[in-house]
Amino acid sequence: MVLLNAEKITKSYTEKPLLKDIDFSIHENEKVGLIGVNGTGKSTLLKILAGVEEADYGNITYARNLKMGYLPQSPDFDPEKTVLEQAAVYVSEAGGDAGEYEYKSMLTKLGIYNYDEKMGNLSGGQRKAVAMAALFARETNLLIMDEPTNHLDNSVIEWLEDYLAGYRGAVLMITHDRYFLCRVTGKIVEIDKGKLYSYEGNYDYFLETKAAREEMLLASERKRLAIYKKELAWIRRGARARTTKAKGRIDRFRELENSRLEIDSSRLEMSVAGSRLGKKIIEIEGITKSYGEKTLIKDFSYNILRNDRIGIIGPNGCGKSTLLKIIMGMESADEGEVHTGSTVKTGYFSQENEVLDPSQRIIKFAESISDSIKTKDGTFSASQMLERFLFPTYMHSVEIGRLSGGEKRRLYLLSILMTAPNVLILDEPTNDLDIDTLTVLEDYLDDFPGAVIIVSHDRYFLDRLAVRTFAFEEDGYIGHYIGGYTDYSETVKRRRQEEKEAGPAKSGSPKTGGSSGGAEKEKKLRFSYKEQKEFETIEDDISGLEEKIAGLEALMLENSNDHEKLNLLYSEKEETENELEYKMERWEYLSELNEKINEEKKRSRR
Repeated sequence: MVLLNAEKITKSYTEKPLLKDIDFSIHENEKVGLIGVNGTGKSTLLKILAGVEEADYGNITYARNLKMGYLPQSPDFDPEKTVLEQAAVYVSEAGGDAGEYEYKSMLTKLGIYNYDEKMGNLSGGQRKAVAMAALFARETNLLIMDEPTNHLDNSVIEWLEDYLAGYRGAVLMITHDRYFLCRVTGKIVEIDKGKLYSYEGNYDYFLETKAAREEMLLASERKRLAIYKKELAWIRRGARARTTKAKGRIDRFRELENSRLEIDSSRLEMSVAGSRLGKKIIEIEGITKSYGEKTLIKDFSYNILRNDRIGIIGPNGCGKSTLLKIIMGMESADEGEVHTGSTVKTGYFSQENEVLDPSQRIIKFAESISDSIKTKDGTFSASQMLERFLFPTYMHSVEIGRLSGGEKRRLYLLSILMTAPNVLILDEPTNDLDIDTLTVLEDYLDDFPGAVIIVSHDRYFLDRLAVRTFAFEEDGYIGHYIGGYTDYSETVKRRRQEEKEAGPAKSGSPKTGGSSGGAEKEKKLRFSYKEQKEFETIEDDISGLEEKIAGLEALMLENSNDHEKLNLLYSEKEETENELEYKMERWEYLSELNEKINEEKKRSRR
């Protein structure tokens, strides 16, 4: 049964239509994920389908038995209302009849336990959880949700996955969480240049099918071009339209000419030069931070290495952003110190786009950072950098306030990279970014020549990049785990199972954690896949670099009178020595870890 059917939906905010002749329907129990590049009209389409906004043209038909619930990307709230009062307002505004018990139950499941807390004191994720609790407390058979996972912590996202997978109704949602799309949806709808493309299957199936569809289109285009070139040669020889046959051939040529495939070659280009990074990066020594009686961070220490990829996880409000701000020097610790190397140039990507002035034009904002930017592909102007970040020339005079949430985040990311940092500290970088941009960002961070520290609830993003995970645990302790989010999750599950099997005597013993590596003491040590591969080749890498330095030194002696060549050789030697220094640091770390792993294996055999 069709719950909602939309025909010929068209919407414009400028002369160029955002949505054009969109046809869409959703059936009972369908789970649909809506994806597409930022600024293509995804949120606008949801608002139109939910009746929050009107289309310029088109019709929407709703089933008689439809009971729809809508979750906006940023729900409105009154900062002075308590959690319970605000939940009641959400239910009332939606015309629902849920009682206090229903939304109290949902609040608890979504990690909200203090019903008397004022909304203004909650984090963004907690405020969204309140709106979601009110939505789920009502009786519905269609949920329309815009970025439901944004700002939610991992445990809540996993609960939400299970809830929506078992929900007896239809779901239409925008999300860029790729694990979420794989595990919840059975259909993907992509919006591209104002049109919709449907794929029956989850996100993995979408990737396979889209690649096949694009290859088929390209094959058809290659065939069309071959025929077109042949017909063009005939036309140029002086085709005569005296006969019906010749006239028909000329008409077919015109059809070929007008049916060319418009290939979108625009792709986000994220190549910005970094600054030279010395041996000392950031040393964190025994920091503790409390607010009132609540201890967020307790006795945390870690020396950040040159090419570290660190993921930081934990529930909302636990202190993740506070830790980043202490590292940045934006907040001070109650105890302990942070020492930063003299060559460190940090790029800090915060949760909020604080530096963006809604009234400022895009080009003026970019030029205020730098007029020219060095990249590995050459030097570019601010205008050219905007184009590389998918802001075409016609958008440069647009005010920032008119951009979509994802476009603002992309512009903010560009502003960070334009400063040429050599250490990146990213606080929820994936929020509001589309999947295409996330993929390019992941590739960029793979090759980034410096340390990267990431706070994120995006499990796919963390699995893709992190080689070490810091997890906020009880009483301000931060556990150290090897690998990404899935490695961490499996370790915790295994540890809990072991504690359960050991019985109350062991599970009731005092918990250790934090900078002393308590989490690692309780878990089985092992190399991550990347570390294993690195350890297998690192000694050969070091030997190769040492041989290269010896060769460069010999060349420098041979060319001691050629100052230009000598400078080039010296620069190459210095760069190679820095690389060797980093490899030696990694060799020491990996060798120490290998010894610990072998010791643990020996103990387990006894």
